[in-house]
Amino acid sequence: MAPDRPLTLADGSVIHSDAEILGGIPVFVGTRVPAQTLVDYLEGGYSVDEFLDNFPCVRREQVNAFLERATHTRKPASRNSSASFRTRGLSFELWLRKTS
Repeated sequence: MAPDRPLTLADGSVIHSDAEILGGIPVFVGTRVPAQTLVDYLEGGYSVDEFLDNFPCVRREQVNAFLERATHTRKPASRNSSASFRTRGLSFELWLRKTS
C-alpha cells in the first residue's frame, strides 16, 4: 500500500464511484475494494479485523468512517425485523444512493 494513497475525497467521503473503476461500483477511496464487500463480511459474521486482514489496502480509518456514516444515516429497523445492514431489503448500492 502506498503511504501517499488518499484515504478520503476532498469532501471527506471514504467511498466513491467512478465509471472507470469496477464499472462504477462504490469502492473505498484509493482502492478497488467494493464497499459492499465490507457489508457482506459483517453480515456473514466476520469482524472488521478479518476484513482488514483480507483487504490490507483498505485502512481502518476508512472502515470506521464508513460504519459511522452508515450508523447515523440508516433508518432504524423495526422490532420484528432482523438488524441487517441491508435496511428493509434495499441493496447497499440503492441504500447508498438514497442516503447521499
